[in-house]
Amino acid sequence: MITLEDIKKNEEVQELILSAQKQMKAIGYTEHSVRHVSIVSSRAGRILETLGYPKERVELARIAGYMHDIGNCVNRAYHAHSGAILAYQILKDMKMPVQDRTEIMMAIGNHDEQTGTAVNDISAALILADKSDAHRDRVVNTNMPTFDKHDKVNYAVTNSEFKIDSENRIATLDLTIDTNICPVLDYFEIFMDRTMMSKYAAKFLNIWFELVINGTKLL
Repeated sequence: MITLEDIKKNEEVQELILSAQKQMKAIGYTEHSVRHVSIVSSRAGRILETLGYPKERVELARIAGYMHDIGNCVNRAYHAHSGAILAYQILKDMKMPVQDRTEIMMAIGNHDEQTGTAVNDISAALILADKSDAHRDRVVNTNMPTFDKHDKVNYAVTNSEFKIDSENRIATLDLTIDTNICPVLDYFEIFMDRTMMSKYAAKFLNIWFELVINGTKLL
């Protein structure tokens, strides 16, 4: 079985991730580098592992999380679609079984809130993991007066914790937001689509999604 470690050793994957970040930096977009994909990979795997899914599904979720943003190397627009096709071909070249690489392609192709939704357990875990990574570390722009809305909201998040409670079947995104930088309402203005996508992804896994901001449960 192909593992996450095999993917990390693949030079093509690494170059696609690095080049994707170059493009994101050039257009002033938030960080989508090794930091982000590593967090998403770890969280996606932890979600399925905590919920008792087979280790094979857990590993596929980790791989999908690590590869999910390589399409940004092509273009930010429709990056989920181009990334899914790139991932499928790379995994095919690595001799991953067709059933497994198809599942990963489906997950990557459906992780963007503009065009996707949870279609299998791997995609649901990927969505929850990806949308939970809001943090000031993702802001590439260092000039605060020129922050756009996405920069401001992400920079205001000083702490982000994602928790899975298998007993009560609850996924919780617990954020601390500096309201001197941006009000909580701005978070919803920017991230409402992502929040609702997370809610439906959780439902696919038969769990509940909660959003807590500054100690107050908002969803």
